[in-house]
Amino acid sequence: MGFADLSVAELAEDYKLSVEDVFSLCDQLGIAYKAPQTRLALEDVKAIILKIVAQRNDSDL
Repeated sequence: MGFADLSVAELAEDYKLSVEDVFSLCDQLGIAYKAPQTRLALEDVKAIILKIVAQRNDSDL
């Protein structure tokens, strides 16, 4: 499993979310984290981004 070299905090910043929002998505997806500086696996980042995009598309309806 590769690493995306993105932390929870960086992902939150990139998608204009709070760190708590990203923690919530991690919890929903079963992704382990310890702190905002936790580096995420590439597959985990992809899953979080897909969830963010899906939620934003749902809110556009």
